Amino acid sequence: MRRLAGLLFILVSAVFSIAALSLGFALNSSSLPEPQIASEQSLAVVVNLSNPVQNLSMPELRRIFLGERSHWPNGRRITLVMMEPGQPERAVVLRDICQMNETDFNNHFLHGVFTGEVLVSPKTLATPVGVRKFVFNVPGAIGYLPIGYLRVSDLDSSVKAVRVDERGPEDKGYKLHVPPRSK
Repeated sequence: MRRLAGLLFILVSAVFSIAALSLGFALNSSSLPEPQIASEQSLAVVVNLSNPVQNLSMPELRRIFLGERSHWPNGRRITLVMMEPGQPERAVVLRDICQMNETDFNNHFLHGVFTGEVLVSPKTLATPVGVRKFVFNVPGAIGYLPIGYLRVSDLDSSVKAVRVDERGPEDKGYKLHVPPRSK
C-alpha cells in the first residue's frame, strides 16, 4: 500500500508539474511582446515653418530636387539640403524623386552649373539632425528626414512636413520609404 501511495504521489506530482509548466509557459509566452521586425521608415519632406507650401506633387519635388525650380510661390529662393552620399535616405530621394543614381545626379548638377541651367547645388549635411537644424534656420530650405516605427523621429515641431501628392508620411499610400537597414 505504501508503495502504491508513493507511486501515486509521484504520478500526481508529475501531472501537476507538467500542468504548471504548461500553464506557466502559456502565460509567459502570451504576455511577451511579439518580436519586432525592423520596418521601413517613411521619409518626410520638410520645409521651414514660415513656408506656406502644404503639398507638393512628385513632379514638383523632382524639379526642386534637380534644381530646375529656384523659387517658392511666395518668391523666396529655394535652398535644397540633402544627406551625404551613401546614406539610405539619400538613395531613396535619388531613386524615387529624382529618378537617378548618384553618378547621374552629380553629372546633372555639374552640367547644370556649367551651362547655367542650375544656379545652386544642394547643400550636403551628414546627419538628419543637421538637416533639421538647417531647414529650421533657412526660411527657403527644403530637405528630408527619416521617421519610422522603431526609431526616434528626427522630425519635430521646428520644421514642417509637406504632403506629397496629398499624402503625409503617416498615410497609407505615401510614396517615400527607406528600407530597413540590415544588421
